[in-house]
Amino acid sequence: MKIQRFGLLASVAVVGSLALTACGSDNNTGATAGGSSSGGSSSSDCPTGTLNAEGSSAQKNAIDEAISAFQDTCSGATINYNPTGSGAGIKQFLAGQVDFAGSDSALKTTEKDGKIEADEAAKFCGSPAWNLPMVTGPIAVSYNVKGVDKLVLTPEVIANIFNGKVTTWNDASIAKINSGVTLPSEPIKVFFRSDESGTTENFTKYLNAAAPSAWTAEPAKAWTGKGEGKEKSAGVAGAVKSTEGGITYAEWSYAKDNQLGIAQIDNGAGAVELNGETVGKAIATAKADGEGNDLRLKLDYATKEAGAYPINLVTYEIVCSKGKDAAKSKLTKAFLKSFASKETQASLEEIGYAPLPDEVRTKVAAAIDALS
Repeated sequence: MKIQRFGLLASVAVVGSLALTACGSDNNTGATAGGSSSGGSSSSDCPTGTLNAEGSSAQKNAIDEAISAFQDTCSGATINYNPTGSGAGIKQFLAGQVDFAGSDSALKTTEKDGKIEADEAAKFCGSPAWNLPMVTGPIAVSYNVKGVDKLVLTPEVIANIFNGKVTTWNDASIAKINSGVTLPSEPIKVFFRSDESGTTENFTKYLNAAAPSAWTAEPAKAWTGKGEGKEKSAGVAGAVKSTEGGITYAEWSYAKDNQLGIAQIDNGAGAVELNGETVGKAIATAKADGEGNDLRLKLDYATKEAGAYPINLVTYEIVCSKGKDAAKSKLTKAFLKSFASKETQASLEEIGYAPLPDEVRTKVAAAIDALS
């Protein structure tokens, strides 16, 4: 299945859930973030200066592509992005150390450790902080088992592998759902993200929603299961590539880059392969979960929609709706316009991400236009 089809189907899917969502703007004319019908940044929309951003490693390849495209057009601008993980990015944003953060989970609106992230961000910004969805993609349950080219896993079995209850590849629970597959008796070696990660949070949201009796821990950016920790998406994917019997959760692009096996997921309606069509069907169940220009999404991880791949994430760029530094705000706005443009989003298809659907992209562009 070509990546291009992935982008098309995902676009159709999300449009249905967000088309009627208000975004604080009635501008649905279809104009792109770059201010033209073709998208991108024009030479007249090129502030100079430097931005520093930090966060999600899931979006690293995507934002690197966006930065390259922007700097090719705007040679006087420098955008630095440090993929330290979503948790670190949000912490640095709240501490005023970066100009915006990338996170695979929107800012929390519920209290944790006596604080509410969204409130803390608003306090720092002096205005509401907005979650702007910019990158979408699935999480692959990735493995390295010699001779096993096809593997089916259910939510309960995945949960029991990652909580340490299923420890060998020929365990009866795995064999039962993989009839005809020769499974080795070797140990299962679990690798998890040691840094606070939005990918971890989305993966544990899936486990908690789809297998609540097996995974009872609350979803969180910090891992609470078993295994060996490695930093960032590249770390866990690389560890599995070099470890016979290894398994992890990582974004599709990292699984593909490392040529790892990708498990089919059976949420209750049959085994589903990770591809463009199946991700598109799952994203169709997403619902708008923010107000105004805060464009957070709520995914249905427990979906039993036939043919829907259920483990997905959305990466947000988190910004102050009213910036404290006029020059940086202008540059942030220009970069995000370029990132959300049709041209830049289309280029992400080639590196394993789903471009924003046009209807969502238009709403993101309207939110970016409202930044000040």
